[in-house]
Amino acid sequence: MNKHNTLAIGLMTFAMFLGAGNIIFPPLLGLQAGTHYLPAMLGFLITAVGLPALTLVVLGRLSHSQQLTAALPKPMATGFWVLLFTAIGPAFGMPRAVTVAYEMGIAPFTNGDLLLPFSLIFVAVTLLLAFQRGKLVDYIGKVMTPLLVLLLAVLAVTAFVAPVSPMTLPSGDYQHQAVTQGLIQGYMTMDAIAAVGFGWVIIKTIQDKSVSQNKGVSSRGALFSSTVKVTLIYAVLMSACYLAMGYVGATSSAVASGATNGGEILTNYVASLFGIYGQYLLAVIIIMACLTTTVGLTNACAEYYQQTFNTPFSVTTVIVCALTGLIANFGLDQILEISLPVILVLCPVAIALVITALVVKPSPFQRPIFVATVSVTLVFGTIDTLHILGLIPTQWEAVLSDFMPLYAAHASWLLPCLTTLLFSLLANASLARREKTVTTTSAK
Repeated sequence: MNKHNTLAIGLMTFAMFLGAGNIIFPPLLGLQAGTHYLPAMLGFLITAVGLPALTLVVLGRLSHSQQLTAALPKPMATGFWVLLFTAIGPAFGMPRAVTVAYEMGIAPFTNGDLLLPFSLIFVAVTLLLAFQRGKLVDYIGKVMTPLLVLLLAVLAVTAFVAPVSPMTLPSGDYQHQAVTQGLIQGYMTMDAIAAVGFGWVIIKTIQDKSVSQNKGVSSRGALFSSTVKVTLIYAVLMSACYLAMGYVGATSSAVASGATNGGEILTNYVASLFGIYGQYLLAVIIIMACLTTTVGLTNACAEYYQQTFNTPFSVTTVIVCALTGLIANFGLDQILEISLPVILVLCPVAIALVITALVVKPSPFQRPIFVATVSVTLVFGTIDTLHILGLIPTQWEAVLSDFMPLYAAHASWLLPCLTTLLFSLLANASLARREKTVTTTSAK
């Protein structure tokens, strides 16, 4: 695959990941970290960019996203993928993108409630772009993303050249645990689970000869090499975006008094720098970021259902977009109550699958290792989810905090996952040596 197409697919990958949450999340971290901005961002980048990048590289090595669950029993594998695409697609991820685009891109300039007409237009544009499967790179990677990067660059350069205020002292946990807090916040972006979903589109795009000007990627080695290059482009751009938006937050204390989220910080910041034109700039950035994300998620959902259930791409695309528009208007808060726990549980399971696939080739012969690792992760991931949602009884909080490592970081699943994987590998190696000994003895 030539350099031009590699760059275009890398830009497309960056754009699909760059939702409104990725833009408004770092400013709050920067504001709270203050002078500890750099160590906090270091931790943040490790989990917010490192985990998704690792996921994409592992998927590229497997040559197909579905290979990630090849070692699981079919009902378990199918259930994982269906829940994942439903949660990050029409049940949560896409409706949230529509409502955020409206609240930050349209609502500040209007008096009435225009969510319904806006959502209809938004999902219609998403549908139109999603139907252009062969031209997805042209629309997103070669047109929309460069414009989005340009808009972000204008904001970032202005912030670095003329910051609104100096950095203040860190607050809260950032005073003594800046790196650790950054790691936690980066993990909570849940981009690792988005990487599993986007992998369907990215790998298919790399393999598609029409995208590669009849120089498609056929061998596993070439696919892996192309995936690594695409991932590096995504990682560099996403890291730069996070660093810039974090710096905006770190230098916004003069205009961010009382702000409780990154959206407020960003809105006040651009208004102080550019006035009403800054608000227009921010509106365009947010709407474009949300649009590229919904297009990517629509294609990911449709690709999965087409390859798994032979559902026509066009039918799935229409259903996904229709449900997105409906849920966005029907009350996202109620849907959040149902879908957020699913996403919080699926994220550690997805990471556990990626870690296991990194050291063990997924196949039915390795089923015990994958099933054991996923099952243990599911149990402890559920405990973390209950903790995040505030559903752990008060009397149990102190006990779990004392006896479960990383419980306070909402990652108590990590050590049990790695321990289970290690013991499974050792048991598997021991069994293999025993069988080899028995075979050798029988031969004699």
